[in-house]
Amino acid sequence: MSDPAKVRRHAERVRELVASVVRSQIKDPRLGMITITDARITADLRDATVFYTVLGDAAAQAGTAAALESAKGMLRSTVGKALGLRHSPTLTFVLDDVQDQVKHIDDLLAQARNADAEVQRLAARAEYAGEAQPYRLEEDEDEAAQGDEDEDEDDTPRGGDRR
Repeated sequence: MSDPAKVRRHAERVRELVASVVRSQIKDPRLGMITITDARITADLRDATVFYTVLGDAAAQAGTAAALESAKGMLRSTVGKALGLRHSPTLTFVLDDVQDQVKHIDDLLAQARNADAEVQRLAARAEYAGEAQPYRLEEDEDEAAQGDEDEDEDDTPRGGDRR
């Protein structure tokens, strides 16, 4: 296993090299407006995954993927020579769908905002199902105690009071 810092340095170097070669040496007309966003390399430095984004529609993305696939050999040899490793890492190109993820998250946030606004609107019109104050207060207990005293004053016989 390699040192993680060394792996990160090599991954960054792979990203820079691929971006440089794509910008300056690949003359494929299928290559669209491409940005190399990230590169990751395995701990044994044998396999590298390069992430990229393409500005345009699905046809531009497919054309760029085909152009990168056809230039993979030249890119691999350039990366291998520049890194000075015993084995040149194999390159795998993955379309980075960051824009789709951002759009999806924005849609979810908009839905949450709309749901919160609906809850606020319903809460503003809400009324209590029962009384406004459902708990007994001390004043209510005092009134109830007075009512009990008033009942004792009438002349109705109680259960134990027979004459």
